[in-house]
Amino acid sequence: MGQVEFVTVTPEEAGQKLLQFLQRRVDKNVPKSAMMRWIRTGQVRVNKGRTKPFIRLELDDMVRIPPYTIEESALSSEQRKEEQGSAKENIELTIVGEADGLLVLHKPAGLPVQPGTGHTDAVTTRLKLKYADAPFCPTPAHRLDKNTSGLLLVATSYTRLQELHELFRNEHALGKHYLAWVEGSWEHSEAVQLHDQLSKQTQEDGKERIETGEGKDSLCTVTPLLVTDKKSLLYISLQTGRTHQIRVQLSSRNHPIIGDVKYNGSPNPQGMLLHAWRIVLPTEKFICLPTWEHPFDVGNELVDKI
Repeated sequence: MGQVEFVTVTPEEAGQKLLQFLQRRVDKNVPKSAMMRWIRTGQVRVNKGRTKPFIRLELDDMVRIPPYTIEESALSSEQRKEEQGSAKENIELTIVGEADGLLVLHKPAGLPVQPGTGHTDAVTTRLKLKYADAPFCPTPAHRLDKNTSGLLLVATSYTRLQELHELFRNEHALGKHYLAWVEGSWEHSEAVQLHDQLSKQTQEDGKERIETGEGKDSLCTVTPLLVTDKKSLLYISLQTGRTHQIRVQLSSRNHPIIGDVKYNGSPNPQGMLLHAWRIVLPTEKFICLPTWEHPFDVGNELVDKI
């Protein structure tokens, strides 16, 4: 049995709902239902008073967390070791920029943002290990596909996380810019806007695939940077942020991204050549060139004209 904890809400944590605060502060194996029971029975208190699970905490609030035991049945020690093993070996994350309440990572292709079936190593797993003692564990504010490389914004405070979520919901409030190598010779010499309706379709094997047709409006602007007979380097500026949007819009025009085998691209030893190159916020801008090797390397001379 542990001891009662009295925890002061830090500037990074201020603004969170009480239940969210507990889920971040308490051992991950304690179920949500147990925390709700603590609150309902008055074992959790804020500034010595009983409270409700969805009140928002303020800076310097004092939260009482009751003693508790971990249900080992929730996750066996062997499972826990397996989950943490690969992440501990690869805990490093490349930080390419910092701002108030914000880390900017260069996510490599092949590393998912969150763990899932069949893989436990992920950006969030590494962040939890690297910043285990942080009052607010740095949290990605958006997602990139597992096989897409590039800029990933990670909030280091709850307030900044909410601000970023609001920006990503408002598609015109920020700029999202990508670089991609596609198959074939791009036929447009100037910038062109691509407009499609995209929707999720379930295939016979049960996996989801995004297809054009009826669905949500999807817009992006494509500018060629380098065009050859067999491949083209494109600069893509997103006006909407649909799942797999760039990959599907380009593939549907017979220019699949090189390495994107899901959407008809040919296999490539360097993986899928789609990179989140630039993100523009209202008062900040971040840029990170891809680390692709010859013959797909991209230097400043190719993007300076954008």
